[in-house]
Amino acid sequence: MGERRVVVTGMGAVTPLGSTVTAYWDGLVAGRCGIRTITRFEHAQFDVHFGGECPDFEAGRYFDVRQAKRMDRFAQMAFVAGQEAYAQSGLQAGQFEPMRAGIYLGAGIGGLREIEEQHLRLLEKGPSRVSAFTIPKLMANAGPGHLAIALNFQGPSASFATACASAGSAMGEAWYAIRRGDLDVVLTGGAEAALTPLGIAAFAAMKALSTRNDDPARASRPFDKDRDGFVLSEGAGLLMFEELEFARRRGAPILAEVVGFGASTDAGDIVQPDPEGRGAARAMSAALRSANLRPEDVHYINAHGTSTTLGDIAETKAIKAVFGAAARRVPVSSTKSAIGHLLGASGGVEAIASVLAIRHKTLPPTINLAHPDPECDLDYVPNTARDAQVHVAMSNSFGFGGHNTCIVFRSV
Repeated sequence: MGERRVVVTGMGAVTPLGSTVTAYWDGLVAGRCGIRTITRFEHAQFDVHFGGECPDFEAGRYFDVRQAKRMDRFAQMAFVAGQEAYAQSGLQAGQFEPMRAGIYLGAGIGGLREIEEQHLRLLEKGPSRVSAFTIPKLMANAGPGHLAIALNFQGPSASFATACASAGSAMGEAWYAIRRGDLDVVLTGGAEAALTPLGIAAFAAMKALSTRNDDPARASRPFDKDRDGFVLSEGAGLLMFEELEFARRRGAPILAEVVGFGASTDAGDIVQPDPEGRGAARAMSAALRSANLRPEDVHYINAHGTSTTLGDIAETKAIKAVFGAAARRVPVSSTKSAIGHLLGASGGVEAIASVLAIRHKTLPPTINLAHPDPECDLDYVPNTARDAQVHVAMSNSFGFGGHNTCIVFRSV
C-alpha cells in the first residue's frame, strides 16, 4: 500500500480566549489577550500572580457531578475539545470501523492539580482519605482513555509526553499511522492544566515566567526586547485527522491537508534550547522534506514563540537557517502572545490557528510586539491581523528535554 493522504475534518479548542474554536479564532484575529490575574487559587505569596486561565470553562457546564469527580481538569478540557472536533467532522457510529479509529494526545504533565490536592489530603487527613480516583485522574493517558470510551474508538490510543512538544509529537504519530494504513481516523492534539499553585511556583523558581504582575495582558510578548519570560496557561486543542478518500466517501468537511511532519532532539541542555536553533532547524527541514516542499512554498509559520529570551532568538536563527533568503518574506507569528503557553497542549491550539489561517486567508498577529529585539528581525505580523493568501502553513513546537516538532498543513 502506498502512502495515503491525511486531512483535517474537525477541530475543537478550549483556550483563555474561549472554549470553542470560534471564540479562540475571533479573539486571535481581534488582537485580544486572554491573560489575566489568577482567580482559581490564592496567589498573594507567589512571585507570579497571573496566567492564562480559561474563565468560561466550568466542569458543571459539560459534565454531571459524578463524571466531573472522575476527571482532572486537563482531561475535562481534552474531552470537551475532542467532542467539538468530533461534532464538526460529522463522523457517526456506523461510518467507521472502531478498530481503525484511534486517539493520540499530548500532555506534558497530566493531572497536576489532582496530585497537589491528594498529597495535601494525605498530609492533613492521612492515607485512608486519599481518593480512590487519584491514579485514574492524574495519569497522562486519561484524556485519550475517556474519549475512546465516549466515541467507541477501539484502535490504538496513546498519550505523548515530550514537554511543550507533546501535542506536536501526538499529531506527527497520528499522521504516520494514517499514512501507513494502520488507521483511518485519529483524534489528536493535546491538553494541559498545569496552572496550579505548584505549577506556578515551580516554573517561577526556574525564572522561566514573566513577573509582569502589574500588566498581565502585556506580559506575553514574543520577539520583543522587553520580554521577561513566558506566561503559564491551560487549555486543549484537538483535531480530527482522516484518510482523504475515507473522508470524501462519507462527505466530511475537509479543512486542510496534513502534508509534512518533522521531529528532532537537541541532545544538549535539558531545559535551554540549542542557542543556534540547530535542533529546531532539523525538525523544520525534515517536515519540508516529507511534504516535498521548498522553503519558498511556505506562506505562514506559526512560531513556538514563547516570549523567552533564549527561545525566541534560537527559533529566529532556525528559521533563517532553513529558509535562507525566503526567511525575510515568510510571515511568522506567535499566538502565545494572546493565550500564553499551554505547555503540552500548545501544539494543538497552534495547529488549529494554522489551519484557520489557511481557511480564512488571515494571519493572526503577534500582539504586544512594541520594541522588537534586534536579534529577532523577521516579519512577526506585529499587533494587527493581516489578510494574506495562505496555502501552506507550518507550525513549530519545541519542548524541555530538547524535543522539537514541526507540522505542515496545506489548502485542499
